[in-house]
Amino acid sequence: MNGERLIDDAKALALQLAPHYVAPAPRTDIPVAGEAGVALLKVGIYMAKQGGYISEYDAVIGEKLANVLSGGRLTGEQKVSEQYLLDLEREAFLGLCGQAKTQERMQHMLKTGKALRN
Repeated sequence: MNGERLIDDAKALALQLAPHYVAPAPRTDIPVAGEAGVALLKVGIYMAKQGGYISEYDAVIGEKLANVLSGGRLTGEQKVSEQYLLDLEREAFLGLCGQAKTQERMQHMLKTGKALRN
């Protein structure tokens, strides 16, 4: 293989496949745990914080992730759509982007390539 041609070959193959691509139907049957799952994950986050494994702000991020992974504040186990989870994720992400500590982490990562534990 010629390393200089790999990108050209990959692009040609992708363009060849593109006309026949059909996007899959969004899922509507993703099982989530709801409030019980959020509570379970929050216990793990609390224990990690108390043990000194994560920082205070890591716990804030973890709680946002717990909410997304568990499907939010739903009562009991339910099935939700892919779009519902994407909406929860977007809400959490935008909420975190407005935080000064998140912005510090992003700037540090861009400058150094390493994670900042603030």
